[in-house]
Amino acid sequence: MRRPLNSLIQSSVYAFYKVLTTHCHALKLGTLADVYTANKILNDYTRCKELHIARKLFDEIPHRDTVSWNTMIAGFVNCGNLETACKILKNMRRCDFDFDGYSFGSLLKGVASAYRLEVGQQLHSMVIKMGYEENVYAGSALLDMYAKCEKVEDAYTVFEYLPEPNSVSWNALIAGFSKVGDRSTAFWLLHCMEKEGVRAEDGTFAPLLTLLDDIEFYKLTIQIHGKIVKHGLAFDNTVCNAMITAYSECGSIRDARKVFDGAVGMRDLVTWNSMLAAYLVHEEEELGFQLFLDMQRLGFEPDIYTYTSILSACFEKAHKSHDNPCMP
Repeated sequence: MRRPLNSLIQSSVYAFYKVLTTHCHALKLGTLADVYTANKILNDYTRCKELHIARKLFDEIPHRDTVSWNTMIAGFVNCGNLETACKILKNMRRCDFDFDGYSFGSLLKGVASAYRLEVGQQLHSMVIKMGYEENVYAGSALLDMYAKCEKVEDAYTVFEYLPEPNSVSWNALIAGFSKVGDRSTAFWLLHCMEKEGVRAEDGTFAPLLTLLDDIEFYKLTIQIHGKIVKHGLAFDNTVCNAMITAYSECGSIRDARKVFDGAVGMRDLVTWNSMLAAYLVHEEEELGFQLFLDMQRLGFEPDIYTYTSILSACFEKAHKSHDNPCMP
């Protein structure tokens, strides 16, 4: 269920007030000269998305360190300002500060979100030049960037350079091959991941479930469901939503409904929309209409996807009525 907007605003205002108070207190005590204290306040400002204040504080820190620069890079990336984040990285280099895996990782996160492949390739060259290709944080971010830009061969090349790939690395690679529809490679990677003893997570299974989109994959869907239960992820929201869609696409509205019913207390709007879409795929308009009423009764506000599904159901029902008029 959505959190009320006024609660979010109150929480945001309180967080900003708290960091502002801490900043004033540090100024009064003269502790801003301590880089640890300054970085903590700097990070809090970026979390509040108060980047103009964060930038002013950053410029005033007498003894910046790598953490100071990384905090500013991450702050601008998280606010969607990739260009400024790139400029900060360049200034960091110009000022002779050492980069680390987090410097590249944060920036590559923004590149991946913006699908700026050309910028990512430039950063990759810097990563190689500075010897961070085997750094798990920078390497995983590079891998994720290539995967999201659908350059899965490049992603796999980066993956092979990682000395000890973690779950984030494996998940990014699986998600990449899933995105381009390479079913065999994606499931082969799952097998390799399990063989290496790396624990599967929600980010492992959710992309794989998107590949199970036909009745011929029904048994495989059941197998993946079993793995999900085994790993304790049966009640994970993202996985549940993906399972509802997978079972529906594989022809089993009954199994889709079982997953939906088992998600009581964890459903979000996507869960309801997934089940609604499943009913429409199986031409169960009446059940879809009832679900639409149930979700509103329980306090879930429909979005554009909900209304699109309901309108489709209305048209379908009208079409059926037209084809089968009542006999006098």
